[in-house]
Amino acid sequence: MPLLSRDQAQRRADDIQAFYREVERLREEQALLLAPDQTDRLGEHHQRLLADYRSAYDIDPDAQSRRLSLGMRITSLLGALALAASLLFFFYQFWGLFPEVAQVGILAGFSIGSLLLTLLLRQRDTSGYFARLAAVLAFACFVLNVSMLGQIFNITPSDSALLPWAAYALLLAYVCEVRLLLGAGLACILALSATRLASWTGLYWLDCVERPEHLLPAGLLIVLLPQFISQARYSGFAAVYRVIGLLGLFVPMLVLANWGAGSYLPWAGNAVETFYQLAGFIASALAIWLGNRRDWPDVMYSGLLFFVLFLFIKLFDWWWDLMPKYLFFLVLGLIAVLILLVLGRLRRSEVRKEGPRP
Repeated sequence: MPLLSRDQAQRRADDIQAFYREVERLREEQALLLAPDQTDRLGEHHQRLLADYRSAYDIDPDAQSRRLSLGMRITSLLGALALAASLLFFFYQFWGLFPEVAQVGILAGFSIGSLLLTLLLRQRDTSGYFARLAAVLAFACFVLNVSMLGQIFNITPSDSALLPWAAYALLLAYVCEVRLLLGAGLACILALSATRLASWTGLYWLDCVERPEHLLPAGLLIVLLPQFISQARYSGFAAVYRVIGLLGLFVPMLVLANWGAGSYLPWAGNAVETFYQLAGFIASALAIWLGNRRDWPDVMYSGLLFFVLFLFIKLFDWWWDLMPKYLFFLVLGLIAVLILLVLGRLRRSEVRKEGPRP
């Protein structure tokens, strides 16, 4: 069996199920009649292949298994968030009852224990759901550990905590294949980049929100990173990089398109807002085109979302005070229809370009 990623194995299993559905339709239409021995050999081969995939990659061999897996992913996420919240409220409920030495020991014990539990479950849990739940809990323990130790020893709050948080989140994400932790780690990197740039320009690090442009360099770097470092071994990781990076690019543009005073550009506020409105429209349109061209639905949907946001905010600025409300929302509805027509035309052109497949 060739070495595959879990996504590739899952796509192969989906193709096998689709193949048998189509063969059944063709048999009913008398368009394809396979000999019994051919059908038996093919079925045995596919059964062996699916069994190997289930053993090696824990794939979902059919639609029912996929629905159950989705339910398990949602449940593990909610369970991890609930356990993290329980831990947080437990600490704040009883924290003042412990002496400082006990507090430090409890924090260290929870962090080390949750990490060891995660590694143990990673080895024993073939499905990965319990390991992912434990990984999120371990990250919550580590964040709480750093925060509470700073309070215990009266350490001045600093953005330096973002670096170990990011490193720990990325480590757990790659060990346990947790996309949520990957997103958390990349968000910490975005925040750290913004705070450090703010400090280098003479601002207090918490005032980084006054200069949204600090997010742009890290956002661009995160978007480009999967092009240089392959993420094929990890399911959905490349998409997380692209989405977080696009947020780091589009959110500052969206803010500055409506608040030009927060920009470093040496222009008047209206000129800055106009510049970022145009930049937002162009960048989101490019994201839609690139996502469709490279088969990156995450990029296309992100670009479409921000294109609509830029458009509707601009229309609100132009027409909300000038039009009756019913007419304003009618125009929005007609513009939505126009966008659907444009996307439909783009979809049809792509189908014609590919042509019919045998």
